[in-house]
Amino acid sequence: MTVYFIGAGPGAPDLITVRGLKLIEACPVCLYAGSLVPEEIVAAAPDNAIVRDTAPMHLDEIIEAMKEAHERGENVARVHSGDPSIYGAVAEQMRRLDALGIDYEVVPGVPAFAGAAAKIATELTLPEIAQTIIITRTDMKASSMPERETLEILGASGATLAIHLSIRNLAYIRKALEPHYGDDCPVVIAYRATWPDELYIHTTLAGMKDEVRKAKLTRTALIMVGPVFGQAEYRDSDLYNSQFAHVLRNKITAKKLAASDAGN
Repeated sequence: MTVYFIGAGPGAPDLITVRGLKLIEACPVCLYAGSLVPEEIVAAAPDNAIVRDTAPMHLDEIIEAMKEAHERGENVARVHSGDPSIYGAVAEQMRRLDALGIDYEVVPGVPAFAGAAAKIATELTLPEIAQTIIITRTDMKASSMPERETLEILGASGATLAIHLSIRNLAYIRKALEPHYGDDCPVVIAYRATWPDELYIHTTLAGMKDEVRKAKLTRTALIMVGPVFGQAEYRDSDLYNSQFAHVLRNKITAKKLAASDAGN
C-alpha cells in the first residue's frame, strides 16, 4: 500500500501529469484539496472509490483516513493543487506516515507561477535582466516568515518574484519593494491561473492595490513582480548564438555557422 502525493497543477485539468492522472484513476481512495483541485481530475477516480474533500478536515483526520486505507491494503491518491513541494503542507503528512511505517511517493505538478507565465507568454528569466526566480509569501494568517526571508531582504536581489498567499498584503509589498524595484516596476496579478475564470492584471507596484480593489480580488491570486514583465528590449541568450560554442556545438561548428550568418 502506498500514499501518492500528487500535484494536480494550477487549475486546468489537462495540466496534470500523465503519471498523476493514471494513479488517480487506479487508487481506491482519493483525498483531494477542496476547491483548489478541478472536479474533472477528481472525477477520474474509480467509480467505487472513496473520494473525500480534505478542506474541512484537520491533519489527524487526514492521517486517520490514510491509516484506514493502509489497513485495508488500498492505495491512496492524495491530490494537492500546483506542485506538492510548494506550500503543499505535505512534509507534516509524510512525517506522520514515517512514524506509522506507511509508504508514500510524490508526483510533481505544474506550479502556479509556471502556469501563469505560460498563459501570459512571458519568460521569467531574461538575459542580463533577471536570472533568478524567488517563490515566497508574506506574513499573514499562516505561520510567520523566517527573519532572513522578508521582502525587504529578498527584494534586494532584483529577481523575478512570485509572491503567494499575499493578495491582502499589497500595501506592505509595495513599501518593501519600492526601494529595490521602483514604483513603476511591472507587476502581474494572476487570479486562478489556467482556470476558466482566470484573470491577469498587468499593472505596477504603485497601481496594483487600486487595480486589485477594482477587480474585487481577495484570495487565490499570485503576485508576480519584476522587470521581465515589461521588458521589450533585451539581448538574445548565448544558447542559440551561432558564435557561442558549448558541449553540443563545438568551436568549429560555431565558426562555420557564424561565417554562414555573415554571408547571408
